[in-house]
Amino acid sequence: MSSTASGSGRNGTWRNWGGSVTFRPAREVTPASADELADVVRRAAEEGLPVKAAGTGHSFTSLAATDGVLIRPDLLTGIRHIDRRAMTVTVEAGTPLKRLNVALAREGLSLANMGDIMEQTVAGATSTGTHGTGRDSGSLAAQIRALELVTADGSLLTCSPERDPEIFAAARVGLGALGVVTAVTLAIEPVFLLTAREEPMPLDEVLSRFEELWTENEHFEFYWFPHTGSTNTKRNNRSAGPARPVGRLRALYEDEFLSNGVFRAVNEIGRAVPATVPAIARVSSRALSARTYTDIPYKVFTSPRRVRFVEMEYAVPRAALVETLRELKAMVDRSRLRISFPVEVRTAPADDLTLSTASGRDSAYIAVHMFRGTPYRSYFTAAERIFTAHEGRPHWGKLHTRDAEYLSRVYPRFGEFTALRDRLDPDRLFRNDYLRRVLGP
Repeated sequence: MSSTASGSGRNGTWRNWGGSVTFRPAREVTPASADELADVVRRAAEEGLPVKAAGTGHSFTSLAATDGVLIRPDLLTGIRHIDRRAMTVTVEAGTPLKRLNVALAREGLSLANMGDIMEQTVAGATSTGTHGTGRDSGSLAAQIRALELVTADGSLLTCSPERDPEIFAAARVGLGALGVVTAVTLAIEPVFLLTAREEPMPLDEVLSRFEELWTENEHFEFYWFPHTGSTNTKRNNRSAGPARPVGRLRALYEDEFLSNGVFRAVNEIGRAVPATVPAIARVSSRALSARTYTDIPYKVFTSPRRVRFVEMEYAVPRAALVETLRELKAMVDRSRLRISFPVEVRTAPADDLTLSTASGRDSAYIAVHMFRGTPYRSYFTAAERIFTAHEGRPHWGKLHTRDAEYLSRVYPRFGEFTALRDRLDPDRLFRNDYLRRVLGP
């Protein structure tokens, strides 16, 4: 995804990265401390204005939209403390993941797992359930060891497994509904090396060998190119070294020129002339050759994503992945849809977070994308019908049409979250239309 942060534009209008959300808050504030943020919350409550916080705008839903007070965390950045005995780092909520990863690497430290981009803020990424792929290691929120947030009455609350464990279970993926996160304490470990093995593989082979590929690799993911039977696979595993990064010229050619520059150009052609999309997909699926490289984690897990798109992603039970993806392919094959973006597939182990998409079950994620400016509703509607038939849970920060009635059926602990919200924010200071839809009135 783009390294360009989204935010306020003309006339105070806020826009997200994907172009799917715009809104105009009554005012924006950039507090420089948790105490200043608490003052902002108390003042907004006195004025009867709703409060929302927004990071870099990489969510596709209107999770941060408000006509009240918009909190920007630009000044709430930096590492507060590294505890080498407990192996944790406490970081201000507005710190971009990119800065955190670089700072940790300088200290000889790393997160265990991360998503495929690092432009988001720490709080924005964790509050929406951002994840990578992992057999044993879960989402960013699953790596949280303590959390600090300002609640609706303006008080500063710190929670952990030992201190307010019920709040801790819910607030790690809190959707901005329980308060405004001010700091996060994450588990860390000594920096390590990962060897990435990327190679094309037929879709039928990937699906027939999926359990084997998942079992044998710490981190396995693949991209299927609609209108083809082809995928690109990626396996990341810890390595004793030595480090062998991708060469600078190869990285410029493959990761920038092909994966971003050429990919943007062919998507623009496909948008203008949809009939060319299947041929483009066949070429795209063969564009990248196999490669193997070894580097520190954030340089392996993440990559530049500069071509803008809209996205829907659902978590289905891992055991249902193969059937779900076969149904998705059959739907595309028999339709008149023209899809120029690959479908991304990742996994996560079950966790104990109340509204995590992996809560209580081993999960597989299927993400569908469309180039920004291309009609996407028919594709996403058809895909969502398949995902929900398998009790899919939508990513909180990506497009979907589910409501509280559906979500209460696929999240066993949904009632725990809404009861906690009633206790912490009875007057709905942190309300907006999106939360009203997904959590209920």
